[in-house]
Amino acid sequence: AVVEQLARLGCRGSCRRGCILGGRLSLVLEIVKSLNAMGIGRNDRVAIVLNNGPEMAACYMACASGVTSAPLNPAYRAEEFAFYLKDLGAKALIVMQGSTSAAVEEARKLNLAILQLVKGERTGQFTLEGEVEAKPAENPGSAQPEDIALVLHTSGTTSRPKIVPLKQVNLGASARNIATSLSLTPGDRCLNVMPLFHVHGLMAAVVGSLVSGGSVICTAGMDPSRVLDWLIDLEATWMTAVPTMLQVLLERGRSLPEKSGQVQLRFLRACSSALPAQLAEDLESLFRVPVIEAYGMTEGSHQIAVNPLPPRTRKFGSVGLPSGDEVTILDPQGRQLPMRAVGEISIRGANVMGGYESNPQANEAAFSNGWLRTGDQGFLDEEGYIFIQGRVKEIINRGGEKISPREIDEVLLRHPAVAQAVAFAVPHASLGEDVAAAVVLRPSASVTPSELVAFTSQSLAYFKVPRRIVMLNEIPKGPTGKIQRIGLSDKLAAQLEAAPLRDETIRTRPVTATETTVQSTWQEVLGNDDFGTTDDFLSIGGDSLKAMQILVRLNEIFSLQLTVREIFDLPTVQALSTEIDRLTAR
Repeated sequence: AVVEQLARLGCRGSCRRGCILGGRLSLVLEIVKSLNAMGIGRNDRVAIVLNNGPEMAACYMACASGVTSAPLNPAYRAEEFAFYLKDLGAKALIVMQGSTSAAVEEARKLNLAILQLVKGERTGQFTLEGEVEAKPAENPGSAQPEDIALVLHTSGTTSRPKIVPLKQVNLGASARNIATSLSLTPGDRCLNVMPLFHVHGLMAAVVGSLVSGGSVICTAGMDPSRVLDWLIDLEATWMTAVPTMLQVLLERGRSLPEKSGQVQLRFLRACSSALPAQLAEDLESLFRVPVIEAYGMTEGSHQIAVNPLPPRTRKFGSVGLPSGDEVTILDPQGRQLPMRAVGEISIRGANVMGGYESNPQANEAAFSNGWLRTGDQGFLDEEGYIFIQGRVKEIINRGGEKISPREIDEVLLRHPAVAQAVAFAVPHASLGEDVAAAVVLRPSASVTPSELVAFTSQSLAYFKVPRRIVMLNEIPKGPTGKIQRIGLSDKLAAQLEAAPLRDETIRTRPVTATETTVQSTWQEVLGNDDFGTTDDFLSIGGDSLKAMQILVRLNEIFSLQLTVREIFDLPTVQALSTEIDRLTAR
């Protein structure tokens, strides 16, 4: 659909707007033919494990145009890759040439074809290489409207994530809704700092931009030291991000008011977690552009609603008006409620998935008379604006990362000392929510919270690892005896406050030039100089956003290609410096 739209707009690859297709519309068709020649055709699933950048965006677009794209978070551990690759039924895995990702070994165990992405001469241009059977695909050619274009997992209240299959027609409808609601034109250029294994970055930034004939700037992630330069030098007209990233933009802009005045944005868009009204007002005051909040979910191919751009009314505290879907409020029995009545926000439309894959129980719970229940509570006002009051589900929303608490429970329960475990959300100043857990030990067993944190980090991606673990004799339960995650943060407030983020250690000073450089970089990004070279990154205020900022700086200083995973696998200045010295000595 995007290829056809660009063709209608007269795109012939000669534009200079920085199109992610490397200036060549034919790249998509070339990659589809290449995959077909390797025996991979329509509706065959191809897992993609690539870091953010133009190659990831172009690879996703190319795959989704002829096969089924299944992008995965590069930060996953081996155990997680093993689950997702098997659960997807992937036929192949695409990684960067020379990748050392754990996904490669797990793909080999499953006998999947491993394709290496080899960069071309131009940004966004690439070829795929791999040892696969030279057997033509059974269903070659460009995708058809009812084919599955994109498959993503979404966390649920159970430990097993649900598979969301999105058809070409779903993505096409969503992209048109996004482009129309944001009044995107061929002259627009989006700065994308969102991860491209999430529907937010894929649909709003990439596909939404391209279907309007515009372009997208594909960064490695959010970097405060460069974000203003990106906006100015690359002439971005809009930016979409989670509120935590927009907070970073605000702080950077305040520190460099002369650069803030050079930014020529049309608007800023926030999505994937709640936008604080004060943040929106401060951003509008600094950059003198409207800040609009959008509301989306994977099952709806991303955007469901958005606050309209001027001159229409924006309502802070609301996620705006439906942007192509029908939206209603249902009671527990599936009956539609009148305006201002609080119930479960429910949607239907061409962009909404047909149902979770191979999960009739989840579909029965999610759909009511053709309406998809979002799991969010809220109401509609007299003008149709949507107001969200809370989540029905227990999902932890850590800075836009949606985490199933039951997945954390299961890992904790594998420890021989743990009898009961329940993970839950706790408030976090910058991320919105973070992960905590309450644990009851087996009789006579002994283990420290720090040891349990280390244990979970062996199986879970860094953003799922609890920042605090409290030891209890009994986990609080509701009137029926059922553990209630929602509200645990308040019930255990005193214990959480007393629970240390880390064990106290003797602060060690840098002894090498590399350690000095790494520690000073950490200090600048974290705004904290009260730690030594053996202190754990998470325990001193680190998180995924700060890790991305640090690695961008270190990669520039040492001319390396470190990933976020290195910072969490080597979570001390000392350990990371040793690895940097090893890599630079090659």
